[in-house]
Amino acid sequence: MFRIFPYIFLLFFISCSSDNRKYENSFDIPLLEKNDRFRNLGEYDSLVNLNKNYYRQAEEMGYEEGKALCYVNLARVNTTLENYQKAQILFENADAILKKSDNNLHKAVFNSNYARFNAELRRLDQALQNNAKAIKYLENDQKSAFARKLMAETYGYSSDYLNLKKRHKEATLYLYKAKSIDHSRRVNLFFGNHYTSFAELKLDSAEIYLRKIIEDPNPEVAMDVDALAANTILGEGYIQKKQFDKAEAALNRALEIDKKTRHIYAQYTKYIYNDLKWLYEDKGDKDKAYYYLQLYADATDKTNSALLRTINQDMESFILEAKKDSERHERNIRWVIFLSVAGLFLLGIYTWKVINILRTKKKNLRLESESLKNRINNKKDEEIMELARNNDPEFLNQFKEAYPKFISNLLTINPNLEDSELAFCALLKMHFSSKEIAHYTLVQHRTVQQKKYRIRKKLNIPTETDTYHFFDDLT
Repeated sequence: MFRIFPYIFLLFFISCSSDNRKYENSFDIPLLEKNDRFRNLGEYDSLVNLNKNYYRQAEEMGYEEGKALCYVNLARVNTTLENYQKAQILFENADAILKKSDNNLHKAVFNSNYARFNAELRRLDQALQNNAKAIKYLENDQKSAFARKLMAETYGYSSDYLNLKKRHKEATLYLYKAKSIDHSRRVNLFFGNHYTSFAELKLDSAEIYLRKIIEDPNPEVAMDVDALAANTILGEGYIQKKQFDKAEAALNRALEIDKKTRHIYAQYTKYIYNDLKWLYEDKGDKDKAYYYLQLYADATDKTNSALLRTINQDMESFILEAKKDSERHERNIRWVIFLSVAGLFLLGIYTWKVINILRTKKKNLRLESESLKNRINNKKDEEIMELARNNDPEFLNQFKEAYPKFISNLLTINPNLEDSELAFCALLKMHFSSKEIAHYTLVQHRTVQQKKYRIRKKLNIPTETDTYHFFDDLT
């Protein structure tokens, strides 16, 4: 929170604009359209500079809601960089301004972007609620082409969230609502992703929509984030259908686009490497599978390093902006300097903590990569673990087939164990940590600890015995 103290102080002395529709065509729409273009093309520097310039214009105009849009735009970038703490701060700044506004477009933009933030954190119900609010605001304000485009995308993202919750029929309804408004590349991407979300892959249908994006004759958009996602999704579909040559071509094309968009979508590289690892595992090429496993671990570590650099750059930008504001508010200069110095001091502490976290993550990644190397020959285990990560109801059935003796021995110890308890034991047998179990099963960490305690009692596990060791010995 300390990184925005100078702004909070300065905003206290600025009044809000009374006519919040006054600047829609001269400020709001141009900013939002340019921002979307730079974001889709992965042009990080252009996007940041755009929002800095518009922020200064809003400051000079006394247009608080203009500042809110800049906060939302930069929050979206930080979300894609997985810098969730900073994104949350920026969203809070925007929300504080927009609570005083009755501008439907501004509130729709805020809620649709905040939905993406919540979805990234797997808070799907909250994401759907934010999207519902955005749709409600847009239903009352579809005057501009941008508002209609935003409405279509909001429907599309609602479809994505519903697919993640395996509510495919509802997801389909939202997709056709999007299509009734817009026939853009983004809507085609939503359709392509939708048809690959079913348990039974509908590759032919997905391919129809995804190829409209991939084969776009416009050379600029052929290298944008929609093309990146389309190639990745199509590559994953080809892997499932064992069409390995097509999968390899699609994923290599995704890597080519990724090099251009990486400034904003820094975390995307590791997902492509993970898909290539999956591809070569299925092909039986263990050397290449291990090679991409190492690239995946390295890319994850580099993403974290890039995140640290971004934090430092953003702080320097904030301090510079605070200095400029202090020139316009001379009577408050002492406070601004004090808060800037305090911010630098706290940044040093925060950076030190982040570096330690990154070192720990790097060490854990190294250990994880070795563990994955040992398990790379066991495709069945990987499939079962993927079901567990997706909280798939089929997880327990597949686990029983792979480890029938383990389940039998559990029931010998306690015949009254329920399926939910057997599934929990299976997760421990697969060496998922409490934090991972909480994340994948959408419960609190404390709940997982309570379940562990109850399982220990039901299976009479001695106090001095580690739970994981107990399950390792129970073949």
